[in-house]
Amino acid sequence: MINEKITVALDSRCYEIVVGSGLIADAGQLVAPLVTHSPVIIVTDTNVAAIHADALQNSLNEAGIASEIITLDSGEQTKEFSVFESLLSSILDIAPERASTIIALGGGVIGDVAGFAASVILRGIDIIQIPTTLLSQVDSSVGGKTGINTPHGKNLIGTFYQPRLVIADTTTLDTLPRRELLAGYAEVVKYGLLGFPEFFEWLEQNGTAVLNGDKDALCHAILTSCKAKVEIVANDERESGQRALLNFGHTFAHSLEAETEYGRQLLHGEAVAIGMIMAFDLSVQLGLCAADDASRVRAHYQSVGLPVDLGAINVGGWSVPALICHMKQDKKVRDGRVTFILTRGIGDTFIAKDVSLNDVEALLENAISA
Repeated sequence: MINEKITVALDSRCYEIVVGSGLIADAGQLVAPLVTHSPVIIVTDTNVAAIHADALQNSLNEAGIASEIITLDSGEQTKEFSVFESLLSSILDIAPERASTIIALGGGVIGDVAGFAASVILRGIDIIQIPTTLLSQVDSSVGGKTGINTPHGKNLIGTFYQPRLVIADTTTLDTLPRRELLAGYAEVVKYGLLGFPEFFEWLEQNGTAVLNGDKDALCHAILTSCKAKVEIVANDERESGQRALLNFGHTFAHSLEAETEYGRQLLHGEAVAIGMIMAFDLSVQLGLCAADDASRVRAHYQSVGLPVDLGAINVGGWSVPALICHMKQDKKVRDGRVTFILTRGIGDTFIAKDVSLNDVEALLENAISA
């Protein structure tokens, strides 16, 4: 497959997203023009390291680039303060300079923590993202958001810090568990729902092929998702307006994740799928969106095997007050009011700052009792 490049146009901080097959084996050549100091510092997790770390280090060695590797535990718990502090110490032990480069090799968790570390070490060193999950390839590695979690909520501490390069190697998805692939697919669908209805129609026809590993379909889905996000980020890097649309479903999703303590019973992409369904249902409840559109989205998620309601999540019970409390900690809260991304239909989302929490509570009560 021919590798394709997408440019993220941010003036002097422009960078490229390279999408293709077998790119980790070529990573040394791709990063060499950007690396001015060795060793580069590879941050990865135990699962990814076992599969891809050797290939990456070999490619760097062939390009004459020395590297050191730091391996963290896998899972959302890696985004805790204590782990982040330990990561900073491990990086500083390598004695980086301001010309040093960190390579984040892994999924969204690794990209978030390594990117955050790069943004604060020596007041900022370069970060290159090599995302290895579908979710990170289409979403978290692009756009420069970094962060860690706290008991108050998800990603409440972090920075906007753009990478120098993103390398999305589609072959890394070959070893991805189907549940992880599905979690990433939820974010792929999001772009169709945001403002690209023709993409959603394409996914209705080709989503199964994407999830079954059809290389052409998978590459098209990744490229289309990245192009959609790049278009939004280039116009609103720091989320002062349009970029907030990328949080469609996330106000609900983050509250569900916080309530389940970021555990394995609910992956981020699964929470986003349920959150987007809730956003559609709330829009229908408020008379903003046709019920048929909400049903269509729900049917597509169900057809590929994604959860669409709270009953699919094995927890002891959901609490409306607790979920509302988590929402009030959301980063999009303004003047004490929770901001929601709602929809007038597939491909027509908008920012809503005046939603009554009474309406949200009614929605959650119905969702819990369903």
